[in-house]
Amino acid sequence: MTSAPPLRRRHDRIILAGLIGNVMEWYDFAVYGYFAVVIGRLFFPADDPAASLIASFGAFAAGFIVRPVGGLLFGRIGDRLGRQQALTWSVIAMAVPTVLMAFLPTHASAGIAAPVAIVLLRIVQGLSVGGEFANSLVFLVENAPGERRAFTAVWGSWGASAGILLGSGAGDLLTHVLSEEQVLNWGWRLPFLAGGLVALTGYWLRQGLEPELPNAEHASPVRAVFARHKGAMLRVALLNLGFGVGFYAAFIYAVSYIKNIDHLPDATVFNLNT
Repeated sequence: MTSAPPLRRRHDRIILAGLIGNVMEWYDFAVYGYFAVVIGRLFFPADDPAASLIASFGAFAAGFIVRPVGGLLFGRIGDRLGRQQALTWSVIAMAVPTVLMAFLPTHASAGIAAPVAIVLLRIVQGLSVGGEFANSLVFLVENAPGERRAFTAVWGSWGASAGILLGSGAGDLLTHVLSEEQVLNWGWRLPFLAGGLVALTGYWLRQGLEPELPNAEHASPVRAVFARHKGAMLRVALLNLGFGVGFYAAFIYAVSYIKNIDHLPDATVFNLNT
């Protein structure tokens, strides 16, 4: 009887650790999309505003392309060193490029180096998100009671949605407090800078968890899972493809679309999206 409360507290701490990491990761990942119009003008200038926006979202897409690589990379770290180590490093890999984005020089002052730098930082962010989401779900399931695995794992997905909502809310607050000129000049940097504070919170919450010993069943787990579960992996990938396209079109790109096509003020756009 006396062991129940400590076990419950540990379970709650594990859920919080899995949740906060995804909040931070997806906040940082989504903030770029919400400020794609501004980033396009500052880092990918062109005579046609549409070309700048396409180039800006091209850098956004770079983060998606490398996400499977991030899953493989951080999954291997988790298998070898433990999930906690993989999750700690994924938080760091997201926090560093996000804060660096807040201090990047624009194309006007750094030339071609500016867009190259932002693409490279987006790639690191994509690797981090790929490692964070997959490893956090595995971490939650591995540390959940047998009868509560689904309930425990779903907090990882909720954390991702909460992070995207937080990013939209940050844009909403920013556009209500600052003028459009202030956002363009320096205000867009503030949400990226704030991402560092969220990352520190996630890092702190993930310290002190009891480290688990890696238990690799196969010397080549990637090869083994493709051999055993190829059909299931394909179905899950296609499900995520459909969901991802619909979600990001509705809740990320819509901010840029409504602003450019409907010409609504930024504050109204972020308010509607949030």
